[in-house]
Amino acid sequence: MTGRILITTITTFSLPKAITLAEAREIFKSTAPKYQGVSGLLRKQYVLSEDGKTAGGVYLWKTRADAEALYTEAWREFVRGKYQTEPSVTFFETPVVVDNVMGEVQVL
Repeated sequence: MTGRILITTITTFSLPKAITLAEAREIFKSTAPKYQGVSGLLRKQYVLSEDGKTAGGVYLWKTRADAEALYTEAWREFVRGKYQTEPSVTFFETPVVVDNVMGEVQVL
C-alpha cells in the first residue's frame, strides 16, 4: 500500500431529537447492509454522541473517487429520509493507519 493515500470521511448529522444507544444500534443495524460490498469501502464505523443528539459514520476508503461515488444526492436523500436532517461530509487524507487487531502500522 505504500505510496497510496487512503481517504477517511466523517459524516455527521444533528438529530431532531436525541436517541438512545439501543435505538441507534437498531437503526444502524438496519442500514448496515446498504454499505456491504460498496466499491472501495474498506470499513465503516457508526457513531453516536454521548448525548444522543449527533450521529454519523467514520469511513475508510481506497480512493477519494470511491468515497465521492457514495455521497450522491440519492445518499443525501436517504439520510434526510432516515434521520430528518441534512448530513455533513468531511474528507481527510489518511497517510498512516494503526491497526491493533492485525498488529501493524501501515504507512501509505
